[in-house]
Amino acid sequence: MGRRSSQFPSMALAMATVLMALGGVAATARAGGGIAIYWGQNGNEGTLAQTCATGNYRFVNVAFLPTFGRGQTPALNLAGHCDPASGGCTGVGADVKACQRMGVKVLLSIGGGVGSYGLSSRADARSVAAYLWDNYLGGGGSESRPLGDAVLDGVDFDIESGGGMYWDDLARFLKSYSRRGRGRARRPVYLSAAPQCPFPDASLGTALATGLFDYVWVQFYNNPPCQYSASAGVGSLAQAWAQWTSIRAGRVFLGLPAAPQAAGSGFVPASDLVAQVLPVVKNSTKYGGIMLWSRYYDGLTGYSDAVKSYV
Repeated sequence: MGRRSSQFPSMALAMATVLMALGGVAATARAGGGIAIYWGQNGNEGTLAQTCATGNYRFVNVAFLPTFGRGQTPALNLAGHCDPASGGCTGVGADVKACQRMGVKVLLSIGGGVGSYGLSSRADARSVAAYLWDNYLGGGGSESRPLGDAVLDGVDFDIESGGGMYWDDLARFLKSYSRRGRGRARRPVYLSAAPQCPFPDASLGTALATGLFDYVWVQFYNNPPCQYSASAGVGSLAQAWAQWTSIRAGRVFLGLPAAPQAAGSGFVPASDLVAQVLPVVKNSTKYGGIMLWSRYYDGLTGYSDAVKSYV
């Protein structure tokens, strides 16, 4: 999804300056979108509950489940936050519930940029869907739920390796669990995806063609041919955005790094996002907002603080 690098403490001051400069017209900015964030891959980013308590995000992707499928025992990785193998992440479930009480949807992100995952068959996809249902969603068939008894709102597909086969089957099986839980768990299973901006996505193209995805946050970074740059302008991004907003999906989001060091390329300064990029992407009826990688980097720069009034 992103990359780690050295901290950039001066960014927070720079972003605060941008925020003050843009704040004068915030009240008249055309809004309506929301911000999705990835949380879980840096122990210095604060808790999940603290993330939601900022009031900046409508969606939080808990990242990642990087090991699953092909006969492997699924394994959660929340970096420095807790140790799932010892049962140490069950307390995160209370944070999930706190976020949901604040109106934030919390999804489990499967895959990631580094991991051992993939699907070998339709039956494998069915098995993975059943595991996710029983261990993270509304199923009650497992006593070893890594996040305790919290019922997450859905599953995010951040599939960057593992081939392009059977993800459509996984989406269908997961969606079939909607409304099948007990009591309060009887809720929709939301599906989201984080494809790369070159269209169609090599891994998720077939899955996205099912039309089952509620939210698609496209990674417009680490992909120079379709991302924004100050020198090249918004043309390439606009062309790719038009392709992505033509798919059958609920809402499409513009995925961005929250700091220059959060990705290899593709960082868009807040002032450029507001003045150059958002006026283009918000023209689509599929526009849902922006996605940021990640909460850690957003905490360093204050990016979401600077742009949330315009998203």
